[in-house]
This record gives sequence, C-alpha cells and structure tokens, in this order.
Amino acid sequence: MGFEISDDLLGTFVPILVYWLYSGIYVLLGCFENCRLHSKKDEDEKNLVSKATVVKGVLLQQTIQAIVAIILFKVTGNDGSDTTVPPSSLIALARQFITAMLVLDTWQYFMHRYMHHNKFLYKHIHSLHHRLVVPYSFGALYNHPIEGLLLDTVGGALSFLLSGMSPRASIFFFSFATIKTVDDHCGLWLPGNLFHVFFKNNTAYHDVHHQLYGSKYNFSQPFFVMWDRILGTYMPYTLAKRAGGGFEAQPTNDYKDD
Repeated sequence: MGFEISDDLLGTFVPILVYWLYSGIYVLLGCFENCRLHSKKDEDEKNLVSKATVVKGVLLQQTIQAIVAIILFKVTGNDGSDTTVPPSSLIALARQFITAMLVLDTWQYFMHRYMHHNKFLYKHIHSLHHRLVVPYSFGALYNHPIEGLLLDTVGGALSFLLSGMSPRASIFFFSFATIKTVDDHCGLWLPGNLFHVFFKNNTAYHDVHHQLYGSKYNFSQPFFVMWDRILGTYMPYTLAKRAGGGFEAQPTNDYKDD
C-alpha cells in the first residue's frame, strides 16, 4: 500500500509551497537593476516594515488560510477521498476557473476599495499592507490578519464554493492565483513575462496603486481590471526608463494633477 496525500491537503498546502518557491525566484532576479520598477535602495529605505516582520506576517496569514481551508473541505464533504467521481472535462474545468477568477476579483475589488475609503479600516488594518511602498514578491500576502481573513481567505472560499470546483482542481487554481499575486507584487518588469502579455492587471498596474498618487485607483486584483474600468477607478500609466536603470510606472497626463 503506497503513501497517498489527499487532494484537500494538497489543495491547502501546495499553494503555500508555491508562494515561497516563486517568491524566492524573484528575490534572486531582483539583482537585475535594469528590470526593477524601483531601485534596491528605495526598497530598503522607503518601506516602513522590516522583511523579518513581513515573513512572520505572511506565515501567520497562511496558517489561518490553511486552517480555514481544511475546515471548508471537511464541512462541504469535498475532502478529495472519493475516487469514484469521474474527472471533469477540460471545458468544465475552464468554466470553473473563469467563474472562480471572476468571483475572486469581484470580492477583492469591493472589499479592497472599502478598506481604502473607510478611514478606520484603512488606518488600523489595510495600511499595514501599504507599509510596503516598494512592493516585493514575498510581501504579496503581508496583511493584517483580519484583512487576510476577509479578502483572501473568504474570497478564496467563495471562489471555490461558487465555481463548484473539486479539491483537485483547487490545487491548480489556487496555485495559479498565488503565482499571479506574487507576480503582481514582485516589482520587476521582466522581458517575456506572459502575465504582462495576457493581463492588464500586472506588476506595473498594481505598483501604481502602492504609490501615493495611485492609492485611490487600481483596486482590482488579482486577475482583471474590469471593475476599475466600470466604476471609474482605473488609472492608466506608462512605463518610462528610470534614472539609474530599470523602469518606472507613471500615470498618464490626465491623472498627474489629481
């Protein structure tokens, strides 16, 4: 009898492993100054929280997410142990992925925007994430625990439940969502990055939101920009060469004086 790990455990812990592995790749690539949206000096000087604190905060959030995920799988009966259920077709999987992406984007847009507009929530909760003025990869999930629970954990649970995906499918979806979230915060504009080709919501787009001039714009995350466009919070930008090497995301002329 071989050793087997259930799909619910894989769906819970694989995205966490992916987070740290993918973040680690970007940490190594951060030495290429010509690909950075901010200089390494700015990363060290402008951010208001230490990297050790960021690591502790992310690990706490991932612990909470793992506990909620395990409970969710058990309560819904989707523990991945039923091997008699036939696998979903590719069309069904694609439908589930798109549904989950839309659900997650919708939930996170409105929760994220509300945390900016509610002064109490911003000051005491969401401002922790914005201590990273210069985002970097493993800071993607650095949030107040309450924000992590409301935005990411609840949003993930809703996308799982409403899409109807199985625990096995969730392994791939949440790993993909994790990679996309890390990529959005990596602070690097790398040639050939397919996320920058297929998604308007990308590293530079989210970097704009982390700057003071863009804090009331570009709330959408992690996949599409539709809610920003529909509700008037979309801030277009251009990528310019930065003095000293690398790039800089700059708002277009219509927004520079807002």
